[in-house]
Amino acid sequence: MEREENKQAEEKVWLATSDRERDEEGHIDGFSAERGAMMGTEGGLVLPGFFGNAQLEESPPLGLSLSSDHADTWAPSILTSSSSSLPCLSPPLRPSVGLDGVLAEERLVLDVYRGGGEVLPVFWECVQERMRGLQYLRLGSEDEGVLERALGVLPRLTQLRSLTIRGHRFHDPQGDPLPGLLSSLPDSVSSLSLLVHLDLSFNRLSSLPPCLLSLSHLSDLLLCHNRLTGLPEGLRALVSLRRVSLMGNRLVDLPRSVGLLCRLEELDMSFNQLERLPDELGQLQDLQKLELSNNRLRSLPETLGSLRSLRQLVIQSNDLRSVPECLRSLPLLDKLDLRNNPLGRPLTPPLIAHVTPVLEESEIPELHLGFHQHSFHVSPAGCHVYLPGGAELLFPRRCVNAPVEVCIPYHKARKGDAAVRRFDGRSWTTLPTLTRRGNEKHSCRPGGRPVRLACCSVSQFSWFVAVSRPFLDSCSVSPDGALLVSQFDPGIKLTLPPECTTETRTVTMQVLQVALSEVQELTGDPHASASPLLCLSQTPSMHFLQPIRVQIPLPPGVTAMVTSKTADNCLKQFWVSFLALQRKNDPEQVLLQCLPSDKAESRLVSLLEQYEGPQPSELCVLLEGEQFFAGFERGIDINADRPDCKDGRLSFTFYSHLKNIKEVHVCPTHPQQGTVRGQVSFYRGEVPNDLPEEMASKRKGHDNQWMATLPLRIPNADCDGSISGELNLGDPESGYLTQTNLLSISLRINQEWQNIGINLGISYDQLERIQNQHRDFGAQVLAMLFHWARAQQGAGPGAVQRLMKALVDSGRRDLAEEVEDVVTLGKRKYEESLKRVGLETAASSTDPQSS
Repeated sequence: MEREENKQAEEKVWLATSDRERDEEGHIDGFSAERGAMMGTEGGLVLPGFFGNAQLEESPPLGLSLSSDHADTWAPSILTSSSSSLPCLSPPLRPSVGLDGVLAEERLVLDVYRGGGEVLPVFWECVQERMRGLQYLRLGSEDEGVLERALGVLPRLTQLRSLTIRGHRFHDPQGDPLPGLLSSLPDSVSSLSLLVHLDLSFNRLSSLPPCLLSLSHLSDLLLCHNRLTGLPEGLRALVSLRRVSLMGNRLVDLPRSVGLLCRLEELDMSFNQLERLPDELGQLQDLQKLELSNNRLRSLPETLGSLRSLRQLVIQSNDLRSVPECLRSLPLLDKLDLRNNPLGRPLTPPLIAHVTPVLEESEIPELHLGFHQHSFHVSPAGCHVYLPGGAELLFPRRCVNAPVEVCIPYHKARKGDAAVRRFDGRSWTTLPTLTRRGNEKHSCRPGGRPVRLACCSVSQFSWFVAVSRPFLDSCSVSPDGALLVSQFDPGIKLTLPPECTTETRTVTMQVLQVALSEVQELTGDPHASASPLLCLSQTPSMHFLQPIRVQIPLPPGVTAMVTSKTADNCLKQFWVSFLALQRKNDPEQVLLQCLPSDKAESRLVSLLEQYEGPQPSELCVLLEGEQFFAGFERGIDINADRPDCKDGRLSFTFYSHLKNIKEVHVCPTHPQQGTVRGQVSFYRGEVPNDLPEEMASKRKGHDNQWMATLPLRIPNADCDGSISGELNLGDPESGYLTQTNLLSISLRINQEWQNIGINLGISYDQLERIQNQHRDFGAQVLAMLFHWARAQQGAGPGAVQRLMKALVDSGRRDLAEEVEDVVTLGKRKYEESLKRVGLETAASSTDPQSS
């Protein structure tokens, strides 16, 4: 019965082609049995025109006709056509995929194909019964004509529960995402009464379509990155809403009716133009997450203190000079992000254009206590108290009901942060902590650098202590999954796949470096080593529904695993290919990799976003555990000092289950101008001693023989052999950072990279472009930093200072201080070099003492 229905549907589709086109079509002779077997799947329907081909641009489109010689046998045949009225998906489906592969389990995903919406009317005409039960639909919105025809079918899909119509699904030849063209919805969409999830992000909606206000079961509403300037009061009709995201629009305020969305749990209004919030926002008793970052808010309503279920409040990058005290009494609030707000600053700027924080603090009376002074008086004018040892107390003006800032000196751990803990007589609690440097005028060491201070705000005094601890990283895990990267080491990652949980939970990660001496003492092995110790926890504590991937670096000195022989004492042979690719933004950085032949092509595709180079080499045979070498030739040499590099050759040991990958820097062998065209060759190592005789007889050629050669090119080499366009920032006098310094800085930047980019003056559109062009998180950070650094070339002095200010404004004062240390060391070396050659700086030449 099912086969008969499929046959009728196929005949209905085939009749859509005109008789004239069918007369012009001809059968292809010699159709291979293998391709026919793939296409002629029993019981499945394949629509003509849906299949692509690797030679699609050079040959006419193909259509597939199913003919039946008898009741139980389907015989496929291929027809060519110079023109076809049926749509063709791009990228094309595999020949073995038919209608059952596109429309399966009441789900239809068409936004992964260009022009995929063109198929929706065809499906409705062909298989109406199956389409009537459709519950999950995804469409792209980059083609206006295709979108209009697809919207005409939507009202008939009355069983839909999830609908996505998004832009930014494809990119133009320059790599920029294509915008969505959806500007409105037909009123007939109101017939989708069962809809619970609606995503219309990355489109051109300037107002909320009225038809949405009748969708009473709607739970998730995502309208990110549109052009909305306001929301209607009729929003109150969507009583089932639990999650609303309006990020990246042009909203100035919110309607008062938003307080009637009593089931709302998550509200994201970031990157808008909000100047005020309605008092009714405090009526959302179930609200757990409120995102208001990057707006123009100058105050928050006191009614936010009524949000008893609130867990996360993000209000960074606004114009807030104070926050309501009621927020401190929220019982479940565990994340309050206030970064990049002018908290405590006056409403009008002072007359002096450039005011430093020291000048602002000096307006408050200062008090310096000696070792034997144990009490002092504080007036309504406030007081800045400096304690022996470097600690500070800051009493603000009219501090009767205002919190006092307590700053405690601490010694910074090599890889960790600082926190202030308070003892109330019964237990210790950790307080929200900010770190900064003390006042230079009050350094505990004469002429020395100011101490590091861990600061917190308290309303009453008690016992306080500053502790250095490992970095504490945490993230909120939703059913969409998450990625948690350690600040301690970016190589330590926790990947939580989609659908690993049904309820949002918080995952926390801490990393502790284990001392090598302790490991060796514990094991009694002087050669023992261990990876960093990883501690993971979650709230609430319950099992995940999917396996969680934990990535930890190998212990020092461990580069591979030992493989065992097969039962017949024979080592396994593999056909392998070699890769030699150069990083696009640094051609001197070369990636070399040896892979089994079935993995080479897919690996090359994944690397082409950041690397470029020749195709994989011809196939060669390698044994499991066999050694081979890579040598750079014809004017190129390795610019590295590493133990696996001897006599200019880089050694490898092949294991099929490992990556067999290494990255090195190369340079021209001799000074010359112009492009250097060289190569890298791969050679066999020694034959394993215990290689069986029958296996050794299969090896061809000598033991140390050539296997493959791939070309390399170093463009624009100067006379000193360095690559022109080296990305260095600043100058020796005002501050200088090399490209290597910038690479090191990028490894220390975490999830706040977009905030840093905004503070550096990079537009939000450019940051979005960087995020869409690079899948890897580290590549996104590096692209952002290098994009800004290139724009600073020729911009004059002060670039490094602008970078440090952006880091401080983004809450990374610790990283700004490290940059300052590098710059200070560079300045000192520069001045010493001038003295050695008998030159003097402008400052030293005007100093009377130097004469």
